[in-house]
Amino acid sequence: MLAEKVLVVAGVGPGLGQAIAVRAAQHGADVVLAARTESLLTEVAGKVVAAGRRAIAVPTDLTDDAAVQRLVEAALDEFGRIDALVQNAFAMPPMRSLGRVDLDDLRSGFDANVLAALNTIRLCTPALIESGGSVVVVNSAVLRHSRKPFGPYKVVKAGLLAVAQNLASELGPKGVRVNSVAPGWIWADQLRAWFDFQAMERGVPARQIYDEVAANTDLRRLPEPDEVADAVLFLASDLARGVTGACLDVNCGEFHH
Repeated sequence: MLAEKVLVVAGVGPGLGQAIAVRAAQHGADVVLAARTESLLTEVAGKVVAAGRRAIAVPTDLTDDAAVQRLVEAALDEFGRIDALVQNAFAMPPMRSLGRVDLDDLRSGFDANVLAALNTIRLCTPALIESGGSVVVVNSAVLRHSRKPFGPYKVVKAGLLAVAQNLASELGPKGVRVNSVAPGWIWADQLRAWFDFQAMERGVPARQIYDEVAANTDLRRLPEPDEVADAVLFLASDLARGVTGACLDVNCGEFHH
């Protein structure tokens, strides 16, 4: 899907971010890796190289304008182009009802997620215009429900969706597509640990927790990181060349939209 493309992954974690980077390499892309933790970036870069593609690891605080500018410059210095940006960075907003959340905490969550994403996309935009590239923003299934403690989380992600949709309209005439994906649960180490904790608290097998959650999906299972990554990379690729402003749900049928 991405033969000879250069993909920037802004926000590389051990779950979805890593899966996006490695799957991109398997689909033919060279990869620029950005996150705070240098040791993780080095590990993921090794996996990209093992898949037969080039990688550079750029330790980056994605809330720092100057650091993001250095990231863009590093990508262009190494590869000469940016064909796609995957905006996967995320800072957890407070988990409280909107009636009780501290507004300063909500502002901080908005700044760290929405404005940081907008800044990263804006700094990559000249290179993306030159390549006729694309942006994929990782959003969340929180867009599809209004459960009580998720109010601040939904506010942040709704703002992020608005950014992506408006940028699709602003950048489309310049040849740049902007789309989003909205994963639900992702069956990776962090979720396994959470289910293990819940199982211990309730005195039941961890598999029971999984089955109870999966029962709310049409496919009766939870998406794997590679499955979400493939949806991201489809939108980044020329296979989705007629798609912009879209938000693709990847949740095994937990929500329909």
